[in-house]
Amino acid sequence: MSNERQLAVEIIITRRRTDDRWMGAAACRGMTHLFFPSTAERPQARERREAEARDVCRSCRIAVDCREYARENHEYGLWGGESEEERHNAGYRLIAPIGIRAVG
Repeated sequence: MSNERQLAVEIIITRRRTDDRWMGAAACRGMTHLFFPSTAERPQARERREAEARDVCRSCRIAVDCREYARENHEYGLWGGESEEERHNAGYRLIAPIGIRAVG
């Protein structure tokens, strides 16, 4: 078995299952358009969308769980009132951060 194929098998076997039942109680349920950018979103539109999303997060009783989930699982989008950039600045790295190009 090649090293690449073996690595792929190891990733599948070691993938951790998460308990996401808490998501059913989220105030943002059904509002994905606020928490994830559309294609080619302009900076001003992003600011408005994220401000609206943060208002939803402020009223949510599970925002802390949501934020921690995003940090631990390297999620994209706005989770628990925190953007990808804010998670990155707090030391939580995305696997392939948006806006950063691969070199090579």
